[in-house]
Amino acid sequence: MKRIYLVRHCKAKGQEASAQLTEEGFIQAEELVDLFSNKQIDFIVSSPYERAVTTIRPLSKKLNLEIHIDDRLSERVLSSENVADWIDRLKESFADLDIKLPGGESSREAMNRGAAAINELLERKEASIVAVTHGNLMSLILKSFDDRFGFDDWKALSNPDVYELTFTDKSREVIINRLWK
Repeated sequence: MKRIYLVRHCKAKGQEASAQLTEEGFIQAEELVDLFSNKQIDFIVSSPYERAVTTIRPLSKKLNLEIHIDDRLSERVLSSENVADWIDRLKESFADLDIKLPGGESSREAMNRGAAAINELLERKEASIVAVTHGNLMSLILKSFDDRFGFDDWKALSNPDVYELTFTDKSREVIINRLWK
């Protein structure tokens, strides 16, 4: 059996790659240490974005585990242009996975990228892995394992958020459990 804890970063000051955590975000990062205190964690991987790495740094230090970086866990770019009705476009992208805005990534492309990162983690020898990512990509990764996960589920995500993915055998069947409330 293998467990992957999919973590959405804590509250941050912005959306750019260099955005720092807020004061509340730093407190939340410490709360994540508490959440994982009764779980065996063997490996930590994160998006390269500062808010993701900073989210998991306290747990990394507590467990004396290196934070491995995987660019595939970076947030999805909906568009490189300013889109006034971005929330409507995002909602459409959950219904039609192939919609692609200028300079952006379709939901299918982002989902495949994120799922590839998770599938590679499944091949590792470690049994219990923390993977830190971002809201839109997290929801698309979850959708790759359960097609019912959609726009409303994305809207219901919190910062941070934690989902436990338990893989029971080689068939890649998964049990998904939300741990952060």
